[in-house]
Amino acid sequence: MKGTVKASLKATVVGGGIGGLTAAIALRRTGHDVTVLERAPELREIGAGLSLAPNAMRALDALGIGERVRKHSAPSEVTGTLRTSSGRFLRRFREGRDEPLAAFHRAELYSALLAELPETLVHTGTEVIDPSEVDADVIVAADGVHSGFRHRLFPAAPEPGFRYTAWRGVTEPGAAPPVRSSFTMGRGAYFMIHPLPGGRACWALGAAESTPGARYPSEHAEVTRRVADWPAETRELVAATGPDAVLHNDILDLDPLPAFTSGRVALLGDAAHAVPPDLGQGACQAIEDAVVLAASLRDHPVPEALAAYDAARRPRAAYVTKQARGKAVADTSSAWWLHALLTVTVPLMPASVIRGQAAPLWDWTPPVL
Repeated sequence: MKGTVKASLKATVVGGGIGGLTAAIALRRTGHDVTVLERAPELREIGAGLSLAPNAMRALDALGIGERVRKHSAPSEVTGTLRTSSGRFLRRFREGRDEPLAAFHRAELYSALLAELPETLVHTGTEVIDPSEVDADVIVAADGVHSGFRHRLFPAAPEPGFRYTAWRGVTEPGAAPPVRSSFTMGRGAYFMIHPLPGGRACWALGAAESTPGARYPSEHAEVTRRVADWPAETRELVAATGPDAVLHNDILDLDPLPAFTSGRVALLGDAAHAVPPDLGQGACQAIEDAVVLAASLRDHPVPEALAAYDAARRPRAAYVTKQARGKAVADTSSAWWLHALLTVTVPLMPASVIRGQAAPLWDWTPPVL
């Protein structure tokens, strides 16, 4: 029963990213002694944007930090504003029908989470991949898509798989005219825009690529070339982004694992279930993980708690992975017939259908902490 397990645990979170920090916040909220070990020499996040959907914001509310985190966000209407690369709008955001996302600069979301923890709690320049190296009752492995803990615990599990390639950028304050959120569908590529606080915007260009690792002498010039005949707003936003502010990464994901836990170790976030960003659920699922794990450890001894965490999170993660992969295929497909089909069907979709598609993701309810 809830509240029957009162003993404080010694918990170590391996990985100081968004999922790891959220896990530390959640575990401290439920009364545990927490240490975060981060292998990087300093704490920082990359200069890119991301959005959190209602399910993640609800989880942050359950941690008592939702309002403080929201102050660093801007509303994004991207899920209700879709257009083609020729500039034709297929759907426009409508108040009351469509629900906005909360868009953040990653570094500012990261700083907001970090501010919720004592400075002495996080130890940088510390890398561990072996549970025997960690003196703790429970270990939260939030060490990313290339997780050393996952590889050690499940050596037979497939390595992360390549899906497509993506560029991301953030404009400086006032460098570009004010923009509205949008998701532009092209043949074999997409372009997404979120406004950010402070007169900035972030964008992402995703494109089909046959093999990982392709890089260009100037990533900014390559993006400029690829969107040369796309809507003016897209071209202007790229032009307003400094060349050093353009990031190029391969998009990877994971096949479902046989378990998210082993012994006293719980995998969390991308270490357990990395997904393509096409549903905007990567960080959201890590935040969900953190709240569920903390609630399980509050209510049960460690073995039962980790079993409950695994039972709650693995089926949901498998569903999100399947849906995100499907959307990634559609978003980067160069098939003319699929692009034509989407341009015909998207404007005709009733709001109830679109809401029904989002409901399994967005309507998730966190446990009370």
